[in-house]
Amino acid sequence: MKSGIAYYHLPGLFEFYEFYKVFLPLYREHREYFYDWCEIGSIYGAPKGCIWSGGRISLGEHNQQDVLKLMNKYGISARLTFSNSLIKQEHLTDKKCNELCKLFNDNNKVTNGVIVHSDLLVDYIKSYYPNLYLVSSTTKVLTEFNQLVDEINLKDFKYVVPDFRLNKSFDKLETLTQPQKNKLEFLCNECCFYGCYDRKNCYETVSKQILGYDCPDHICVAPDSQNGYSFSKTMTNPAFIGVDNIKDVYMPMGFSNFKIEGRSLGSALILEFLLYYMTKPEYHIHVREKIYLDNMLDLF
Repeated sequence: MKSGIAYYHLPGLFEFYEFYKVFLPLYREHREYFYDWCEIGSIYGAPKGCIWSGGRISLGEHNQQDVLKLMNKYGISARLTFSNSLIKQEHLTDKKCNELCKLFNDNNKVTNGVIVHSDLLVDYIKSYYPNLYLVSSTTKVLTEFNQLVDEINLKDFKYVVPDFRLNKSFDKLETLTQPQKNKLEFLCNECCFYGCYDRKNCYETVSKQILGYDCPDHICVAPDSQNGYSFSKTMTNPAFIGVDNIKDVYMPMGFSNFKIEGRSLGSALILEFLLYYMTKPEYHIHVREKIYLDNMLDLF
């Protein structure tokens, strides 16, 4: 990691492969379009059908060899989102998840990682896939600052993603040492209701469904939840971290890692995130034109 640089950790490693296949060459060839104080730290996700997955039910289906080849080409760390909280001993032998870990572990061009929740899976990956670094998942919902500090101090994790409601605890965040700050990875654009009391149950429901348990969907009772994700609404969330916050507050405090959520959203919205967080305003139109916009495009 370079000093004075903000590293973004982006969603959709498998889910948005086709999008990144277009975006990453643009990012490399026209670096002048993008802020010089930020870089892509990693892209995270999981393919469909991985029982170790968590957080969201993944729909990514792209070939794993192609995905890794693309990340290697641009020198970007790939992270597997294996944050299922309910993994048991019998799940550890899953063929698909092990094959993925082996592929990413044996890669000799870029160091890859795994986002985890289960302590059982942490120990398993450390034993069998030691080249993969570990990221503590926000699905743990550690809402107390002392819990977060304990998690940061665990040597197993290279990064820790705190619950979004700790994003603005500046008086406490300021007390962290620089090595502790280096491990924190803030979730910037979480849309979840700030006062949600059922977030952990929501994640556990996803874990159950991925493992094949017969259980109903989690019913969110937060205000306006029926309207789905809205970036404009997310920007009003008390925990929202905007681009100016990153540049003017977090980076001067010594923080450098920022996570963008969105694996379950559409690629058009992912583009809007990358325009907002990474692209100089005067080049927004240039990026849109390179990605999809032409003079014959009709919206309706």
